[in-house]
Amino acid sequence: MQSNGLYSMMDYKKTLNLPDTPFPMRGDLAKREPQMLSQWQAQQRYEKIRAASRGRPRFILHDGPPYANGDIHIGHAVNKVLKDIIIKSKTLSGFDAPYVPGWDCHGLPIELQVEKKHGKGMLPARFRELCREYAAEQVERQKKDFIRLGVLGDWDRPYLTMNYQTEADIIRALGKIWERGHLYQGRKPVNWCLDCQSALAEAEVEYEDKSSPAIDVGFEVNRIESLARAFGMELQEGVQAYAVIWTTTPWTLPANQALCVHPDFDYVLIRTSRGLLLLAKDLAQVCLDRYQLEGEILAVCKGAALEGVELHHPFDRRMVEIICGEHVTLEAGTGLVHTAPAHGLDDYFVGQKYGLPNESPVGDDGKFLANTPLVGGLFVWKANDVVLSALQESGHLLHLEKIQHSYPHCWRHKTPIIFRSTPQWFIGMEQFSQKHVSVQAAPATDLRDLANLAVEATRFYPAWGKARLKAMIANRPDWCVSRQRNWGVPMPFFVHRETLQLHPDTNNLIEQVAQRVERNGIEAWFTLDASELLGEDAAFYRPLSDTLDVWFDSGTTHTSVLYRRQDLSFPADLYLEGSDQHRGWFQSSLLTSCAMYDRAPYNALLTHGFVVDGGGHKMSKSRGNVIAPQKIFDTLGADILRLWVASTDYSGEMTISDEILKRVVESYRRIRNTLRFLLANTVDFDLQRDAMPVEQWLEIDRYALALVRSLQQEAEEDYSRYEFHLVVQKLQTFCSEQLGGFYLDILKDRLYTSAQGSHARRSAQNALHHITQSLVRLMAPILSFTAEEVWAVLNASQEESIFQQLWHSLPDLPESDEPSLVQNWAIICEWRTRVNKHIEEVRAAGQIGQALAAEVEIHAAGRNFEVLASLGDDLRFVLITSHVTIHQAASEAEERIKVIPSMHSKCERCWHYRADVGSDPRHPPLCGRCVSNLFGEGEARKYA
Repeated sequence: MQSNGLYSMMDYKKTLNLPDTPFPMRGDLAKREPQMLSQWQAQQRYEKIRAASRGRPRFILHDGPPYANGDIHIGHAVNKVLKDIIIKSKTLSGFDAPYVPGWDCHGLPIELQVEKKHGKGMLPARFRELCREYAAEQVERQKKDFIRLGVLGDWDRPYLTMNYQTEADIIRALGKIWERGHLYQGRKPVNWCLDCQSALAEAEVEYEDKSSPAIDVGFEVNRIESLARAFGMELQEGVQAYAVIWTTTPWTLPANQALCVHPDFDYVLIRTSRGLLLLAKDLAQVCLDRYQLEGEILAVCKGAALEGVELHHPFDRRMVEIICGEHVTLEAGTGLVHTAPAHGLDDYFVGQKYGLPNESPVGDDGKFLANTPLVGGLFVWKANDVVLSALQESGHLLHLEKIQHSYPHCWRHKTPIIFRSTPQWFIGMEQFSQKHVSVQAAPATDLRDLANLAVEATRFYPAWGKARLKAMIANRPDWCVSRQRNWGVPMPFFVHRETLQLHPDTNNLIEQVAQRVERNGIEAWFTLDASELLGEDAAFYRPLSDTLDVWFDSGTTHTSVLYRRQDLSFPADLYLEGSDQHRGWFQSSLLTSCAMYDRAPYNALLTHGFVVDGGGHKMSKSRGNVIAPQKIFDTLGADILRLWVASTDYSGEMTISDEILKRVVESYRRIRNTLRFLLANTVDFDLQRDAMPVEQWLEIDRYALALVRSLQQEAEEDYSRYEFHLVVQKLQTFCSEQLGGFYLDILKDRLYTSAQGSHARRSAQNALHHITQSLVRLMAPILSFTAEEVWAVLNASQEESIFQQLWHSLPDLPESDEPSLVQNWAIICEWRTRVNKHIEEVRAAGQIGQALAAEVEIHAAGRNFEVLASLGDDLRFVLITSHVTIHQAASEAEERIKVIPSMHSKCERCWHYRADVGSDPRHPPLCGRCVSNLFGEGEARKYA
């Protein structure tokens, strides 16, 4: 208000262009985010993004289905957030990037939960019904939390492996793999859980320490002349000789069928007080020391010479022979390997070569069959003690000790498993049958080779994933895909009641079953009257009761989902999961796709690490170090969790703790405060009205444009390489240092004190507009809620999503301008840092209160002088001081900076200390430029 031609101090404050925005300083994310989610769902935001992306090149990230059991944990959150960041960054990059979430719904864990709640012994059909209901409930619980994380996707139409259509397509996938010759029925050792009473997939096995009895057992040679012949020597008739083995599984000795030696190793015959002992030469002395025996080597021969030597089984009245196998090593034991083809893969393969029987004497429940000598009816672990006693009594036990060693356990029950030969169905890695396959349909090479070729054609993020997956493919056994469970996709085969051969019309029968399942789900198989499909053949063929390994369900979603859905396509551009999925979903998907299509179902694989606490420990309830994602988004907000995920290098272990989250919150506040400043200072800016050609901008504004262009280019590249932690680092550095610590700090004076519509202020606002547009897009894939909040303020509308946009198109700088501009301002920034250091020293000495109370004298040489002097009076605005004088120094050695307190009065409006404060008697508190900005033509600025 004007009074007697003068303005009061309060009136002058009102003349400033003070920032104003509805964008609040406090994020209050935990409260605001759920409101935003409700709004997005009501607006069908995902569908609108799909419509806006229609016609663009596609990018398909196929969602590996989490298991529908239990609330999501921090690992789930990491996985889904990483996927969401990729989908959103690809959308902003100009792709049509749909996201179809999915769930794995069959399998034993769900059965166990249903049994726990409803008990055992109910009718199978009712049991499956309850399993389906339970899985559906779990899907809804998990879906709610995934949506709460801000993950955009087709949540109304997810894929579930228990959907009738998907169950039918899983059956069709099995049929195609059989048709191409990769599926066979066999009796071979599989991982068998005694608690599940079912075969386990490789990915369902984990290794823990176990205490076991390690024993050395002597198998007595039946005919001493056969041993003498092998060693090329004479031995006295009636002398006792023993081939000695070492094992940690005494319970497997009832199934022993042979002893295996390496054909190329040297073996020795040693005279001891316990008789003649046959041992590998390189292990002989270690063994004698273990047995506390002295010995004399009588002869040496190669393992191959021992082939066929007949031995007495140590407690069963039968003979076994010495055979040769390449798998025998000299790492431990005796160099002779106890061979039970029913209980070990190496044993099985060498047994195949020699035609050894491989029927397991152990039943599904872990008990020996009643007719098994010595241990009939006993549980396998109980049988250990009985076997040891028998060996001790008969004198065949040379040594016994307890050892701790790594042993396979069931990942669900955490109990030791056994290897057990059972009739199962396998996908073969190196063999396939052509009996039912046309020559045209037969694969050109075996599955292991196809998988290796597919791995070579795949890109890996990080690169070490390739070697890991290749090693697993190289060493993995045939895949046992059959299970003896209720809740799973059936193996819809009809086998002959006597020959066990499949029905000759299996191809057609599989499709007929699939069509029925498509209409009525898997119950259509379990309630099927075989005569409906087989007619009179039903008297000769029976339906299988086996179900498929759940890894087959999820592993074939490339067919049941990617091929099936019109919004997706095969192959996917990317699969993304935790590092444990090299032996799980990555591998099951690879093998089934190669078996069906001779290629991987993905072009690239991305692997993330596990989450550990601040001390590097694995999260566990027993340790009490679990940090639940629900707690984070209910207290801090999902954007804080998303920022932590993105800022962590996922290629290794991902560390989280309350202290780390506090630091993430501070980082978020700095970013939010930057956004608020940008929005507040462009509130009166209208692009249509106020846009200016870049050539007319002040030089520092053009420099800021160059900085944001560099940031955007680097961030786009980082997004394309999936290196999100680098994006976050650059965003944080840009906001705190290049903007907050430099550009915006300098800009405040011009924004606040220049005339509202002046050239100087509009130049700044043009730069701020483009910085805001670029910055909000770059952060959007990570800080999605905050970016949408900013976008709503920018557009004064809640209807449009930022993900309907592309990366911001920044205006071009003159080609000749940008390189010199960046170089010159790099020099200016360096000198600004040096000046600030001197100002701080003067402030610390108590000579000034703020930088504007200082005057600076600079002596600079050469290029430094030219660049600084070129700014003229604008240099003081860059240094945020009231006055600067610059002198040319003779050399860099003579460069110096001097800071002194200003002797002038302080302008009450701009706070600069100037000699012309009060020069206009009508406005005594003001300096000359404030008077000009308010009542005259306004100050002229060119650089800053």
